[in-house]
Amino acid sequence: QVQLVESGGGLVQAGGSRRLSCAASGRTFSRYGIGWFRQAPGKGREFVAAITWSDDSTYYRDSVKGRFTISRDNARNTVYLQMNSLKPEDTAVYYCAVQVSCSGYGCFARRNEYDYWGQGTQVTVSS
Repeated sequence: QVQLVESGGGLVQAGGSRRLSCAASGRTFSRYGIGWFRQAPGKGREFVAAITWSDDSTYYRDSVKGRFTISRDNARNTVYLQMNSLKPEDTAVYYCAVQVSCSGYGCFARRNEYDYWGQGTQVTVSS
């Protein structure tokens, strides 16, 4: 069992920055791949970014490339999502999730590949 707790959400103006954190329980955190997803009102949950456990490779959806950065600190059992140049269309509830078997973008981008999810944190970007 893994428990995930997201934090760092809030209200930010367009063009601003926000850093989300995902704190995980479990002594094998370093062996998990971690993904961030988001869900805007009335829309499905979409992939945002992921980081592997093996070599810290990272993956991003096209709309956030160059603006968002995912990183991990295994000593703190925490994954971060640094979000810069935020846009109103980034407004959503952001979720982190873990899985142990993925390799490649296609796998990491699929919701059903993930085994555990956090409760989400709201990010609202005002124009």
